[in-house]
Amino acid sequence: MDVRTCRGCRRIFNYVNGPILCPACRQALEEKFQEVKKYIEEHGRATLPQIAEDCDVDVQQIRQWLREERLELASDAAFVLECESCGTPIRSGRFCDKCRTSMANNMQSLINNSKPAQPTLYKKDSNARMRFRQDN
Repeated sequence: MDVRTCRGCRRIFNYVNGPILCPACRQALEEKFQEVKKYIEEHGRATLPQIAEDCDVDVQQIRQWLREERLELASDAAFVLECESCGTPIRSGRFCDKCRTSMANNMQSLINNSKPAQPTLYKKDSNARMRFRQDN
């Protein structure tokens, strides 16, 4: 049993996986997420500070949901995210499609070019005996 302290309310709870939040705080965070999602759908041109203020959510939390691709900005949104690799404006996630494709191709080429290590085979010797060190 993995017992941890909730980062939201500081209560002790039985941790299973995911963010270190108790079930009550996790449920409250999910409700805030749904509220922000609905607000963005209704007010597509709202700025990030305006969304955070109207929904009573931290700006960093909204950015995290955008980076996790749980939220997506409207095409005419008042602000945009930037690709972490090239700086291109994106609506959701961490990387633009071009950089994501490039990274996937690079990983695939690394996988294809790497050769598995060959196990060392020892020659079986019928005269093999245990050897002892001689101390003088």
